[in-house]
Amino acid sequence: MKLRDKVCIITGAGRGIGRGIALGFAREGAKVIGCDINQGWIDDPVKEIRAGGGEAAGFRVDVTDSGAVGAMVKAVKEKYGRIDVLVNNAGIVMDAQIKSMTEEQWGRVIAVNLTGTYNCTRAVVDTMIAQRAGAILNVSSIVGLYGNFGQTNYAATKFGVIGMMKSWARELGRHNVRANAICPGFIDTPILNSIPEKVLQAQVQKIPMQRMGRPEEVAKAAAFLCSDEASYVNGAVLEVSGGVTM
Repeated sequence: MKLRDKVCIITGAGRGIGRGIALGFAREGAKVIGCDINQGWIDDPVKEIRAGGGEAAGFRVDVTDSGAVGAMVKAVKEKYGRIDVLVNNAGIVMDAQIKSMTEEQWGRVIAVNLTGTYNCTRAVVDTMIAQRAGAILNVSSIVGLYGNFGQTNYAATKFGVIGMMKSWARELGRHNVRANAICPGFIDTPILNSIPEKVLQAQVQKIPMQRMGRPEEVAKAAAFLCSDEASYVNGAVLEVSGGVTM
């Protein structure tokens, strides 16, 4: 098991890719701390992990609220004494072309996807430095590498979390704390529900593998980057996209 007994905080773990990562990490032996803004969403994967014999806890956390994030991290630290992994996965989309994007659409996506990632990392980094061990994984997107029509706000945040990760890799490497990013392509999750079926199928045709990815496929790549098997991988960006960007 790649993550046996590692204490892993995963944000946005209630649905989609985050849920897949939570379940995948549990299969790799992790103690999963799942966070989401909706308690009902996070309760479901926690129950599934426990039913399978794993260890998990769920927290209702708005990542834009630094106080709530800090309280969650404090509770985890008090229970386990350490934090081994942080997966910054929480994110939203509020798409519009730049000519019609509102300040609300811009500001909310920036707050959740970018500031939320900062809040969570800031809350755990002192612990990781003190224990001289830790792995931080930012879930970006292929949109964070190449941009996308109608996603100025989302692309800005997904570019941004890569830049943040690169900075952390430089700052924290000397403390044996690694930072990496993963860039999923089209993954079959509810976040794609806002995309018209015709548009989605046209995108699938551009993927060399001719299908969307599955959350568990992203989870396996994430588990590698957060495990000791990747002990010398720092500052890397890994695409999990079926080759769509070639």
